[in-house]
Amino acid sequence: MALNSEQLRLVKRIMADGGYIGENFAELVQSTIGAEMIIAKQSDLKHGQITPQRWVVERSFSWLDKCRRLWRNCERYLQTIRIMVALAFIRLLLKDY
Repeated sequence: MALNSEQLRLVKRIMADGGYIGENFAELVQSTIGAEMIIAKQSDLKHGQITPQRWVVERSFSWLDKCRRLWRNCERYLQTIRIMVALAFIRLLLKDY
C-alpha cells in the first residue's frame, strides 16, 4: 500500500468484510492513503438478514471471480490490475444492459 500510496490518494472510502477488522489496519489505511475504512457487518443470525453493505462487498467479489484474468494477481503494476478490475465491472454492466 505504501508503494502505491500516490495513486491511492483518490480513494475516499474502503469497504471490506470482517477479515480486516482491527484498529491497526484502519489506522494504517488512514495514515497511508487517508481513506476511511468501512467494515461490512456479519449478517444478523437471528433474523437471517444480510446487511446492505455486506451484500455489496460479497456480490462484488463474486462477480469479479467470474473473470479468469483476476483469479491470480500476477501483474507488476497497480495501474494494470486497476484497469482489469474496471474492465471486468464495465463488462458486467454492459452484459446487463
